[in-house]
Order: sequence, then structure tokens, then C-alpha cells
Amino acid sequence: MQTDFSELDSFDRAILAVLNKDGRISVADLARQIGLSKSPTQARLKRLEGEGIITGYRALIDPIRLGLDHVAFVEVRLSDTREAALRAFNDAVSKIGEIEQVHMIAGNFDYLMKIRTGSMSEYRAVLAEKISTLPHVASTSTFVAMQAVKETATMGALENVS
Repeated sequence: MQTDFSELDSFDRAILAVLNKDGRISVADLARQIGLSKSPTQARLKRLEGEGIITGYRALIDPIRLGLDHVAFVEVRLSDTREAALRAFNDAVSKIGEIEQVHMIAGNFDYLMKIRTGSMSEYRAVLAEKISTLPHVASTSTFVAMQAVKETATMGALENVS
């Protein structure tokens, strides 16, 4: 059963807002920030994890400092959009490490991907050897990002929760 955001109370929302900004915060500090004692905060945290609302914790890594500053957005059109073809594409695309995001789109193309590599030549190799060979790919169009104006790993919608 999926939990609706509106079903969460103000403490649950506060937990999510704080963790969204600092996933390494201690339970004691989290409890202080949301105005609960440690035990109920820990119980709520475990419940949010158990319900799949909190799916994990990870380090945010600066890709630019690792030399991965080439970002391309790729529109993908498929030759077949029946359910089996979509499943095959989705399964295959999930195995390509250079692809950061993939979204199914309602529009003039079927998928939009965000690809991150170290250079244009690396991107060309990914496009030719990996993306173009995915199941049912009919065509692609690439848009190279010149600058990231806003790029965040946090959910801004959680900032104004009450």
C-alpha cells in the first residue's frame, strides 16, 4: 500500500525535511530539531523506512571534481511502444552506468535521458555503443548542457512542510 504525503503527520514531514538536507544527522539531533524525544523519533524513522518512504541513505558526490562534467540530454524514440518493448528497454537502460536519469515522456518522443561523461568523445562512444543498441531504439536526439543553473539532489517540495 502506498502512503500519500497528505497521510503523514507534521512530525513525519519534519523528519523527511530534515533528512532531505542532512541524511547523516544523529537520531538525537533529529529528535531535537523536530521536537520529539529520541524513542518516538527512532520509531517513526523505522516506520518511514519500513513503508518505503525512506529508501536509503547515500553520499552526494560532486561529479565535476571527478572529471565528469559533460552532460547531455537525449530524447529517445522507440520503434515499438507495446508493454513488452517498454519493459525490455527499461531493463536494458538500467544497466548503463553513464545514464543518470531516464524518464518516460508523453510527447513527441518516448524517453528523456540524462547522460554524464568526462568528454564529448566519451559521450559519443556511450551513444554509439550503448544507447543506440538498446532494445527498440529507433532514433535519438542529443542536447548538450553548457551549464547547470540549478541541480539539486534534495526535494525542494519538502522545504515548506508543516
